[in-house]
Formats: sequence, C-alpha cells, structure tokens
Amino acid sequence: MANNKFTEIYSLLHNHFGPQGWWPGDSPFEVMVGAVLTQNTNWVNVRKAINNLKEADALSFSRLSTLSVGEIAQLIQPSGYFNLKAQRLQNLLRMIIDQYNGKLELFLEEDLPAAREALLSVKGIGPETADSILLYAANHPIFVVDTYTHRIFSRHNLAAEESDYYTLQEAFHDKLPVQVPLYNEYHALIVALGKEFCRKKNPQCEQCPLQGV
Repeated sequence: MANNKFTEIYSLLHNHFGPQGWWPGDSPFEVMVGAVLTQNTNWVNVRKAINNLKEADALSFSRLSTLSVGEIAQLIQPSGYFNLKAQRLQNLLRMIIDQYNGKLELFLEEDLPAAREALLSVKGIGPETADSILLYAANHPIFVVDTYTHRIFSRHNLAAEESDYYTLQEAFHDKLPVQVPLYNEYHALIVALGKEFCRKKNPQCEQCPLQGV
C-alpha cells in the first residue's frame, strides 16, 4: 500500500482500534435495510428496529415487500423518522421489483455504475446510503463518506471544509488501493474515531491517535 497521509491515518487507526467487523448484518438484505434505518440516528436504535423486523419474521425481501408502509413503520419505530424511513424502504423494494424483476440477487450482481444509478433513482436514497449498500451489501469497491469523514479530514487539512461528497470520495479513491476490505475497514475506523475522539463539540485532541498527523 502506497505511503501517504491517507494510508498513514489508516494504519494509526487500525493499530489503535483494531478490526471493527463492520457492517453488522446476517445477510446483504439486512445490511441494505440497516443502511436506510441508520439515517439520522445511532446504531443502538437501528439494532432495536432490526430486532423488531426479525421477531416479526419480516427481515427478508420476500416478506418485507408484502407489508404496507404503515406496517413497516410500526416495526421500525425505534429508528426514528419511522414513517419516512418506511416509505424509503418501500421505495427501495419497489425499485428492485421494477428494475430487477423482484430478484435481489440480480441487483447484488449488477455492475457498480448501473447499481449506483439504480439506487440513486430511489427517492430518499442519497450518495452515502447508496454507497453503504454498494460497499457492505454488494461488495463493490466504493468508499463511503460521511459526516465523520469530512470532520476528521478537514480538521487535519486533508480536505477543504467546503468539500462535497464526491470530491472527498475521489480523494480516497485516488490515495488508496482499490480493495473492498480496505474501504470497509477504513470507513468503520473513521466512525470509531469520530465517535470517541473527533467529536463535533469538545473533541478529545490530546488523546487522539491521530495527534501530530
């Protein structure tokens, strides 16, 4: 792996936090659902909603696609914004039904540009959610950028504060080898750093494993 600031940060984070084992999910479909549910909430709440779906035997494409928006919303209440997210989940399911004949495996086997275009055509699915699905559910080599990524790399002068999603994503694609496991682990490590040290308020800079970078 080429030596640059991006790879140096990865090594420091990996040495400090260790492997993250992210994204938690028993199937690609569970990962897809989780990617929608995690919008504007924390994983504790998502896990509660996921457990509700499992207990209702609704965490499969075939089962969830038979439920109404109201029925889905009731099950995913712990995730917050549950009516909105239920509609977004149904929009996602409808895209797979309409564009892939209801066959989830065809979507998961789709090439990256076409799969990304399909996801971004779904109302309520933006770049971060789409790329989370592509990376963690479909194993496509695409780096996921989030609020933590922007905060950490702008604070270390590796990204401009006004950088948009695609500019920052391209920086990672340019600086890192094209490897799904690396993209997977790096994003998870960035989240860990953002939660524990590089907080929006009261960042713990003195204890940060990236101090001096």
